[in-house]
Amino acid sequence: MAWVFLTLAGILEVVWADSMKQSEGFTRLIPSLITLVAMLASFGLLSVAMRTLPLGSAYTIWTGIGAVGAFVVGIIWLGEGVSLLRIVAALLILAGIVLMKLSAPN
Repeated sequence: MAWVFLTLAGILEVVWADSMKQSEGFTRLIPSLITLVAMLASFGLLSVAMRTLPLGSAYTIWTGIGAVGAFVVGIIWLGEGVSLLRIVAALLILAGIVLMKLSAPN
């Protein structure tokens, strides 16, 4: 169950990162509220996952999901540029997430 909580926490990290961008420096109310709620939920789920998962694995995977997820959202949702180098970088982060998961106990 810890891995499910960790995955959900990572997805919520993407939500709060996107909504933070949409908040325009916390000047827009609804995106600002979404950011804060998603942050709290993400941190809460991460803390629950960390009850049983090692710190290094949980934190690395959480931030990796957030990084790759924000990258994908930036391209698809926000129209950010795509280059081969950016794609390779995201794939390396994804490979790191997979390797960290495979090397973690539980």
